[in-house]
Amino acid sequence: MMVPNKKWIINGVFILAVLVLLFTPLGFKVKVFASQLLSTSAAMVKEGVQVPLDSYQWKLTDLENRSFDFEDQKGKVILVNFWATWCPPCVAEMPSMQDLYNDYGDKVTFMFVTSDDRQKVVNFLKRKNLDLPVYYPASETPKTLRSKLLPTTYIIDKEGKIVVAETGAADWNSSKTRALIDGLLSK
Repeated sequence: MMVPNKKWIINGVFILAVLVLLFTPLGFKVKVFASQLLSTSAAMVKEGVQVPLDSYQWKLTDLENRSFDFEDQKGKVILVNFWATWCPPCVAEMPSMQDLYNDYGDKVTFMFVTSDDRQKVVNFLKRKNLDLPVYYPASETPKTLRSKLLPTTYIIDKEGKIVVAETGAADWNSSKTRALIDGLLSK
């Protein structure tokens, strides 16, 4: 009978660890934790590079299937976050988004845009104890807000310029982000 050598054992343990990370709920939790650990404050887009929204023509619906017209948000500070329940970095940044929403929800328009199944989203929000305004696109997303990466978050100033365009998990409740929002609100 052949006894496995040390190299075989180490390789087997490594392969098992990779499989656990990739294909189990534990792996998802590890990815969420790692994303939270590595997240930093969102960075403001340099002033000369800030792009104005190409259009406010965007219809959405909320979790109760009520209409939401993005056009009505013109002239306000807006935070748009594209996310999904299956995305570890999205899940990682949600607690900081909730904290920011708790403090700025009456001053800033928050929009958490997803294409996930509604019941899955409702269950996710309940399980994570989140109370965020979630929307589903009902028309084409404006070109300047399209991204293939999740999460992607934009902060739009009152003049319609995208002042933050962040992909990946970020700490949205940082003092730097709060100072940025406070500055946008005081203009």
